[in-house]
Amino acid sequence: MSGKAAAITRIACAQMNATVGDIEGNKEKIRFCIERAHAHAADIVVFPELSLTGYPPEDLLLKPSFIADNLTALGQLAAAVPDIIAVVGCVDKAGGRIFNAAAILYRGAVAGIYHKKLLPNYGVFDEKRYFTPGQRPGVFAYAHHMFGVTICEDIWLAGGPLDEQARLGAGCILNLSASPYHMGKQKIREQTVCRQARHYGLPIVYTNLIGGQDELVFDGQSMMIDGRGKVVVRLPAFREDMLFADLQLKPAGNRKSKAALNLGCPRGSRNKPVLIRRDAESLEPVAEVYRALAVGLRDYVVKNGFKKVVLGLSGGIDSALVACLAVDALGQDNVTGVFMPSRYSSQESLTDAQMLAENLHIEFQQISIEHIYKMYLLVLEPHFTGRGKDVTEENLQARIRGNILMALSNKFGWLVLTTGNKSEMSTGYATLYGDMAGGLAVIKDVPKTLVYRLCAFRNSLHAAIPQRIFTKPPTAELRPNQKDSDSLPDYALLDPILKEYIENDRSSRDIAGKGYAQAIVEKVVRLVDRTEYKRRQAPPGIKITPKAFGRDRRMPVTNRYSDTGSTGA
Repeated sequence: MSGKAAAITRIACAQMNATVGDIEGNKEKIRFCIERAHAHAADIVVFPELSLTGYPPEDLLLKPSFIADNLTALGQLAAAVPDIIAVVGCVDKAGGRIFNAAAILYRGAVAGIYHKKLLPNYGVFDEKRYFTPGQRPGVFAYAHHMFGVTICEDIWLAGGPLDEQARLGAGCILNLSASPYHMGKQKIREQTVCRQARHYGLPIVYTNLIGGQDELVFDGQSMMIDGRGKVVVRLPAFREDMLFADLQLKPAGNRKSKAALNLGCPRGSRNKPVLIRRDAESLEPVAEVYRALAVGLRDYVVKNGFKKVVLGLSGGIDSALVACLAVDALGQDNVTGVFMPSRYSSQESLTDAQMLAENLHIEFQQISIEHIYKMYLLVLEPHFTGRGKDVTEENLQARIRGNILMALSNKFGWLVLTTGNKSEMSTGYATLYGDMAGGLAVIKDVPKTLVYRLCAFRNSLHAAIPQRIFTKPPTAELRPNQKDSDSLPDYALLDPILKEYIENDRSSRDIAGKGYAQAIVEKVVRLVDRTEYKRRQAPPGIKITPKAFGRDRRMPVTNRYSDTGSTGA
């Protein structure tokens, strides 16, 4: 290889689904990808951020044994690396501090370590709780080229590590990422990375994690961007895959820095098989959200040791969506739908629930709650003397249904999926220990109006959801002729107000200034504020919006502040 001529460097991205804490399993996945990259004559293979431990490990990072096990696995992995550079995400420890790190493995050893410099501490990120910012430049020399190694946030901001690496002579930037999904995130990501590549005139190899981890889901969509800021090739969303690309890099020549870690040169040239050019198509926004929910559901169930799920089928749109997602994620044989009628349930609801189950080919059970409900009323009657019926009697029905689903869960080992959407969770239009009882709130971050769009998308693939479910007014069927609109504004009005208040942190005055009636805005804000205690006790749900309940939005339960002019709950 001449020091004067540009040469081809083959780089691989290993877009993998890591499981938090499964250090041994993650290690074997990494080893397999290294072997595959070597078989394709790659010079370098890049893995996602913290690929060895899974992301985010959270308070596992406070366990010394976890850090030690991760470093032991890293050493075992390094020992098996042949004449190829593997850049692996791991946790490093030095001087009593721990670092979010990228280990450079080469020829049977850990040849170097880079420590992440920019630690995010906003939204779902909490890295300053655990990690210390790095100081090393993260530049290494290989053959006649210089490469910069960065980790996720390091490339998101102007300046910082990229400035230093460009100054030291890096001809390409490798980035290990664990960037969680939300609607529109890939567009933001791509614009950011392309802008940085164009600004520095350097190709960027961006490798992102995929898969579900509690509330988070990672979409992958790893990509290689040339020095003009154009995407050369990208991997598909929500799927494990490997990307190979040949980059023609200018030799470093006199630009080589003494600060760079020198890895030497390859032992000999290898014939590089011809690569077949492929570039993944981007998903349409609704299809992307649907896929995110299905992957998040699948990984939550499987990674937590469950196989089958159960949910209440009400004949409504929300349970229809959750049932479809469960079938697509886990298979029809692993989903059971239960219709639990009371005196207020309509024949149409039974018919629609049955038809949905038949169309999806899932097990369908019908368990009436009427007898249990009567017994509850009989037992409580002496204690409720002189008081008329109210929400108490409605909530009893929801809690009976929740108990039945949890009984099935206990008896058969099924995970209960709840079916409440973000509009309901926001306003408290759900029953604590009732329809909120379960293991995973699949559509907890999905506004009601988006629920309809997702169901329409699913029916465009295979018409499983009966048409009447789309057209009948939403109702909980807990009292005669009940409609959601009795308690809440129309969802087409409600959802934009909720987005402004929850996701954009707008005040009630600012929201009303956008043309919404002040009285309606203040009602919605009060509903959101006073039901924080419910959300704190809800199961986790899959994040698909920029600000989800839980990690993203951490409001105090005991809270007297209100911008509507009232205090207390």
